[in-house]
Amino acid sequence: MTSPNPYLSPPPSSSSTSSNPFSSYLNRFSKWRAELGLPNPGSVENLQKEVKTTHLTNYAFDGGRADLTKSMSMSPLFQVTHSFALGAQNMPSSYNFGAIYATENVFLQGGVDHDGNVSARVNQGWASGHVSKAQAQLSQTPGHNLLQLEQDYNGQDFNINLKAVNPWPTDLTGIFVGSYLQSLTKNFACGTELVVQRPTPSMPEIVATYIAKYTGSDKSWIATAQVQPAGIVQATYWQKLSEKVDFAADLQLVVTPMRRDAIATLGAKYDLRLSTFRAQLDSTGKVSALLEQRFTPTFAFLMSGEIDHFKNSAKVGVGVMIESSALSPEEMEMQMQQMQMQQSLNPPQ
Repeated sequence: MTSPNPYLSPPPSSSSTSSNPFSSYLNRFSKWRAELGLPNPGSVENLQKEVKTTHLTNYAFDGGRADLTKSMSMSPLFQVTHSFALGAQNMPSSYNFGAIYATENVFLQGGVDHDGNVSARVNQGWASGHVSKAQAQLSQTPGHNLLQLEQDYNGQDFNINLKAVNPWPTDLTGIFVGSYLQSLTKNFACGTELVVQRPTPSMPEIVATYIAKYTGSDKSWIATAQVQPAGIVQATYWQKLSEKVDFAADLQLVVTPMRRDAIATLGAKYDLRLSTFRAQLDSTGKVSALLEQRFTPTFAFLMSGEIDHFKNSAKVGVGVMIESSALSPEEMEMQMQQMQMQQSLNPPQ
């Protein structure tokens, strides 16, 4: 079979001629990026996930606490939780009822407390790394209502996140956040986050943050840095010392004409066979510790303590976590795996 005579072929159209070089360039660029094999750097929101998991800032409590969880089914996952808290120094006694429903691509969470405040969260995973998120809070206290809409996209070697907090479409007031994190090498990633606050249409305020992240080749340590031109710097370092021991450090600097301040925090986490112990020390004189002892797969005892040497004060908290389920041990193990998978749709705050 002979090839057609190119001189007898119709000339290409002007639109295809103008678009072909651009499409060819994009294809070559995409192929080049794929050949580099750069990893996904994760989202800006989870930039310090390992540090927050090691430190006990988000886990410490005082007073008494009890969490009673009942698992209704495994697939889809559905469970309800009754949470009680009393005796805290800075928080009134409270009761909260919560429920979680999760499938492979959907995560639903809702809760209501004794004052009638309602909170809800929904995460929907789509194809190709797209995750849509919505969060709402209805409060009896004026000014505490919240509506947050979010879209997250995980590319091959980058992450894009767009967020709107209490947006009002008529005058475009609210808080709008956009972030981009790009892997430049297999270990180094950098990006930026832009926050636009518009309390009124005539009073916009823009804050930019520049971000860098370096991960060790064996992923046993991670260093991050965030810098704002106004004079705010935050740097973190996390390292897995062994299979059961994690170490994390956090440094926050504020250098502005009106304020000069610095806070350094060191923390460690020990994962034992049936318990987890966290210890933390910061430059403000606070020493904290948290022990979570699990006696059985369905019962855990928590002990939290904090001493402030500069203020000469102390806080102590005691809690229990009780889980009730009609599932078999194999089904409970599958349930835990499914909950861990849902963390990608519902990252820690």
